[in-house]
Amino acid sequence: MKQLHILILFLVSTISFSQEKKTEIFIIGNIHDSVANYNPKILLTILENIKPDIILHEVDSEGMREYETDANFKGNEIRASNLYLKKNSKTLRFPFDFEGRNKYRRDRGMVPTDNLTIKLIDSLYNAKKLTKEQIKIYETFNNITGDLMKIAESSPENFNNKKTDSIAELRQNFQYQQLLKITNERPEFSKNYIVKPNKENISYKDGFKLMSDFWDLRNKTMAKNIYDISEKYPNKKIVVLTGFLHRYYLIKELRKLNNGSYTIKEFYEP
Repeated sequence: MKQLHILILFLVSTISFSQEKKTEIFIIGNIHDSVANYNPKILLTILENIKPDIILHEVDSEGMREYETDANFKGNEIRASNLYLKKNSKTLRFPFDFEGRNKYRRDRGMVPTDNLTIKLIDSLYNAKKLTKEQIKIYETFNNITGDLMKIAESSPENFNNKKTDSIAELRQNFQYQQLLKITNERPEFSKNYIVKPNKENISYKDGFKLMSDFWDLRNKTMAKNIYDISEKYPNKKIVVLTGFLHRYYLIKELRKLNNGSYTIKEFYEP
């Protein structure tokens, strides 16, 4: 009887310990530039409340080296992260973005065709050359973007929640799926092109389609990188600093990957 009692106590304590030590992942959607309602001081307060063991930045390994060596970076995430590390020197920091992101996009012609495509759609819209269906797509895209910009003017809890995630997902669907209906239908996007670094031409239509596909590839890769770090460093508090338009995708993918080893939490949850 005494042995059974000891065994029960051991099992209860083991279960309690494992629950307490379960990895916690906080996906914090950010505005990258400092503004009145969101700046390094505000983000630092959030970090100090969470007390993370690991901070993940939305850069690749090259970007992380620049982050750690260039004191002139002005983005909210790195400034707040640097301030946090001054008081918590044992905190680990890692990149989690798609490796070689910028070069990958330039070499394939996704950049600058992505921005040039949006500008061309806008010019066609202003010149009243789009069809009724195309006008509806572009106006909806702009309206949703405007809604998110208004939300981004409020406190960080407002752009870090399920409701805003759903709006962000709809907005990104319009950018990378619905706008393709315009670029695929209109000849202007096949006739205009840029020259890639390898001297080959690529049309706005093809470059924008590649960028649309890359949105999925990049986010799935980032989620897998977060997952791998959580597996390598179990039982930690991990803060993921990302643009708030990525939040919905990362959360969705991390839930798919979760084998029960971590929980995904909001920074304002108790």
